[in-house]
Amino acid sequence: MASDPAAAPPGFGLSLKGRALRYLAQREHSRAELTRKLAAHAASPEQLAQVLDELQAKDFISEARVVESVINRRAPKLGAARIRQELTAKGLPQEAIRDAEAVLQATELERAREVWRKKFGTPPANASERSKQQRFLTARGFAAEAIRRVVSSPSDDGFEGN
Repeated sequence: MASDPAAAPPGFGLSLKGRALRYLAQREHSRAELTRKLAAHAASPEQLAQVLDELQAKDFISEARVVESVINRRAPKLGAARIRQELTAKGLPQEAIRDAEAVLQATELERAREVWRKKFGTPPANASERSKQQRFLTARGFAAEAIRRVVSSPSDDGFEGN
């Protein structure tokens, strides 16, 4: 059974700021994520806003770092659509999400090929196998055009599926 990673050891009470710093020490969090996680521990919404404002002023909370972190962790395995979904769930501003998506779309085909190569490595032998490969890439959030190109001719543009 997993416990709250920001929970204090028995006998020790963590301040709201301490809890926030513990979460931030594990990975980058957006302000919206921290608000959701810390709301139950705050005496009032004003107290929570004050703590988050202080952390943001000291650059402990950075939306740009959250975007960069998600892209670095998830881009090798996922397409732009899935990453956009994650960034949206983190409560990031739409312009930051659009910028990240533009960067991801520039490499979508290459990333889709690499994910396809690691999972399958050989072109589909029949329609059933083709569908399976397409569903796999679709579930990973890759664009339909990239999927079509990868599954139809995985060795285009100098790529060898061996």
